[in-house]
Amino acid sequence: MVRQGLRMIIEAEPDLEVVGEAGDGGEALRRAAVLRPDVVLMDVQMPGMDGLTATRRLLDDSREPTPTRIIMLTTFDLDEYVFEALRAGASGFILKNAPAGDLVAAIRTVAAGDALLAPAVTRRVITAFAARRALAEPKRRVNALSPREQEVLRLVAFGLTNGEIAERLVLGEATVKTHVGSILAKLGARDRVAAVIAAYESGLVGIGETDETGGG
Repeated sequence: MVRQGLRMIIEAEPDLEVVGEAGDGGEALRRAAVLRPDVVLMDVQMPGMDGLTATRRLLDDSREPTPTRIIMLTTFDLDEYVFEALRAGASGFILKNAPAGDLVAAIRTVAAGDALLAPAVTRRVITAFAARRALAEPKRRVNALSPREQEVLRLVAFGLTNGEIAERLVLGEATVKTHVGSILAKLGARDRVAAVIAAYESGLVGIGETDETGGG
């Protein structure tokens, strides 16, 4: 029933197409290998192989020039599995009770190569679990960034877009894009979500800190 509802929402959009469905993680991997979808909506809790394991395996296998991107679907906004999925390379997550418009926007955002950083709940998940992780390696990698790159990373962690960062730092948007690319490369981060996690784990951004409290 849930999958049928999701299909109806997605197929009502002229630019989106559902190419396949799967009832569990194992089937999702098999179907994704054949169908090569641009985006996968992955449930966290499934029978057999769970969504976290399936996400790790799918992303490990996705080495195309335009790899499959994963949005995690969950009932709980503070599910540790979601945090682990973000660390594994998922591009973000959305709650199952989110409005249909949010789901469609999330798919378009991820398909365009961006990450779901804007919803406050995403940052809550990251901050709730980042404090439990070893900080030495993320701190070493973040310390390798230039002061300007660290400044840009902080603003990325606060959910600002490249355009907003450019305005804040009085830079060209192309320059910010270059900085973000350099940050991802130096951190070995798959996308902006992974970079944000590194920012929290390293202590560059404090737990519960916001753009306002950080003094941006």
